[in-house]
Amino acid sequence: MATQTSPPGLTPEQLSFFNENGYLLIPDALSQETVSKLLSETNKMLQEFSLHDHPMTKFSTGDEDGGNHVGDKYFLQSGDKVRFFFEEGASNKQGELIKPKERAINKIGHYLHHLSPSFRSISLSQQNASIARSLGFRDPRVLQSMVICKQPEIGGAVPPHQDSTFLYTDPPSAVGWWYALEDATTSNGCLSFAAGSQKREPVRKRFVRTGEEGKEGTGFIDNEGTRFPRGQEPVQNGAVNGSPSNGGGGGEEEYTMGEVKAGTLVLIHGNLLHKSERNVSGKSRFIYTFHVIEGDQKYDERNWLQPPQEGFSKLYRDVAVA
Repeated sequence: MATQTSPPGLTPEQLSFFNENGYLLIPDALSQETVSKLLSETNKMLQEFSLHDHPMTKFSTGDEDGGNHVGDKYFLQSGDKVRFFFEEGASNKQGELIKPKERAINKIGHYLHHLSPSFRSISLSQQNASIARSLGFRDPRVLQSMVICKQPEIGGAVPPHQDSTFLYTDPPSAVGWWYALEDATTSNGCLSFAAGSQKREPVRKRFVRTGEEGKEGTGFIDNEGTRFPRGQEPVQNGAVNGSPSNGGGGGEEEYTMGEVKAGTLVLIHGNLLHKSERNVSGKSRFIYTFHVIEGDQKYDERNWLQPPQEGFSKLYRDVAVA
């Protein structure tokens, strides 16, 4: 009987680029057939979700001082559900939608990798298990999966941030998997990266639950835990970003645009500063993303996203057949 072998992970050259720059672009990680399937599933969800009893929660990426993030019950209880969050520019001052509902959603999250068979097969795949092994994960857990829609003309900018601020483990361990479902360009809000910033920018802040029962909310607190991943020594040179929302140190970073074709996978180090601009074009920029953390690192009850009853999805054991 032939032994089934795991697909290859990252090449030595890819791993070297990721370790040096904090991100990696992998073209054609998804076939165009798979991309079409995921887009069809996304559009079906956008067409079929109901506005009845929807709290019309808007997803905010925060303002310059790090405030104004979404934090209601609908958001905080989405870790084991598929929920729909509106774009800030999709409604008028009276709260009425000025766009069709399917063109008004900012993102769909946060349990697609478990509840949607199509997204599950992409997320919990043998290929991603191999990539996680290449990155040195011992017990990778998948969490916070979402489609980010970046709608035409109203898709908001996302300021510089670090993913580990929002999904903190002690020590930090988050890595983002970001799949382009449509071409991402400078005009429709592609990602930009501060290459190498994962080596010099500590996780200074944490995005956490605030308030008491019945008065849910979110906010930023100082990080009193470890600020760099295990085994990573900070490099004390170069500028750091000064946005209070990510706790930067007051300098300016140089950002590299990451235009990609549909089907590309982008890996993003949890300490890396990255951002995206507003979508000023007439074309949407749909992407699918999830994060992976190390299962044996401390993940506490202060994090905004809490694990479902069965725990975060294990990538090495709970592997889907694509």
